[in-house]
Amino acid sequence: MKKITVALGLLFMAGTPEAQAVNQEIRAVFQPDPAQPSKNQFVNQTPNSGYCAIYAPQCAQSNMFSIELPVRFTSELDLAPGHGVSLQVPVNWRPLTVTNRDTGETEVVEVSITGVGSTFHLSKTVQELTGIENMFQAHDRLWTANGWVYAAPPCRNSPLSGVSPTTYRFFWLTPAESTCTKIIALPIPSMWFEKLDFSYALKTPNPLGMSSGLYTGSISYSMGPGGDFHMGHQMHPDDSNLTLDFVLVVQHTLKVEIPPGGNHVVLEPQGGWRTWLENGRKPVRLYRDQLFHISASSKFSMRLECEHDLGVGSGCAILDQETGFAGAVDVSVSLPNGLTTGAGQPVKRYPLGIKATSAFEPGFYVDRKPGTLHFEVDKNWIDWLIDKAKGRPYTGNITVIWDSEVS
Repeated sequence: MKKITVALGLLFMAGTPEAQAVNQEIRAVFQPDPAQPSKNQFVNQTPNSGYCAIYAPQCAQSNMFSIELPVRFTSELDLAPGHGVSLQVPVNWRPLTVTNRDTGETEVVEVSITGVGSTFHLSKTVQELTGIENMFQAHDRLWTANGWVYAAPPCRNSPLSGVSPTTYRFFWLTPAESTCTKIIALPIPSMWFEKLDFSYALKTPNPLGMSSGLYTGSISYSMGPGGDFHMGHQMHPDDSNLTLDFVLVVQHTLKVEIPPGGNHVVLEPQGGWRTWLENGRKPVRLYRDQLFHISASSKFSMRLECEHDLGVGSGCAILDQETGFAGAVDVSVSLPNGLTTGAGQPVKRYPLGIKATSAFEPGFYVDRKPGTLHFEVDKNWIDWLIDKAKGRPYTGNITVIWDSEVS
């Protein structure tokens, strides 16, 4: 019986203010959930900041998360009428490789930036810039096409907005990797975006096919005019590179429970020994099916260790300690629904031996489901054992090993 549960720490990386780059950790964990055995997904554990911290229900509905970073974009020149402020982010899925730090196994994660926002600041009040007293009308007048009330296509509006005489907070959803441009209607001497607020979505690998442990990997984006995070041709960031550091933690379960007394197996004919004792008719089969319960969320192999090794069949034997006469015992296993061979076939009376089996794989989290170990002595060995029996038992220890350390 073997239970393996691996829980590893998390790597944290943060950028320093002096560096021309900013790092942000993205954490996700897989732990099997008995209440939802078919849910084979990582759970993002990165705290939301920015948009999704405010509008958590909307983000949860679309499996979206957001991060707000202290990156400032500032205009280096006056913004003239007719020019635009164009926003563009890396919407298309981008892959990165994460590596198990203990085994070296690799998997692919994909990232999409699904929205972008900030709070823009003006060097003067909108009333001063437009000559319009009403703050909302003044903000609209500063730009063509209804100001920042409506997102510039193909971007879409979100519920987030906030306004003051010198600021406007916004968040736009980005359905396509294309520029979303607002055209300036009146001269703006200076403008800056206070922070970078973006939402993202992830495609993570199937954790049931991954080994337990901690997987890390990174993806980098450029920031600034013409970069991955583009906030306008005249808007220059104080950090030119953004690196997302991914940490995926896989915490699998492999647990086997044998009922009380199940470690003592007595091999008998079907219906017991009465036929032999009363009629002298040799049994054609000695066997015992032993029930066990298994919980598994990852692939595993099985093998045997034998006290007495004959080198045939499973390799294990039962032995008369006094005479040395022995007979081979075949061992096989049947696993519950949800656990299959590597070829996707059900596991029914799968032969076990001293050499480890190929990996058995879960299609979903199997939670305390019944399986069976089959112990059997073949007819040819039964005749031999009965002929050599001197009223003494044949015994032997067979250790069955469930091993999750499968390469």
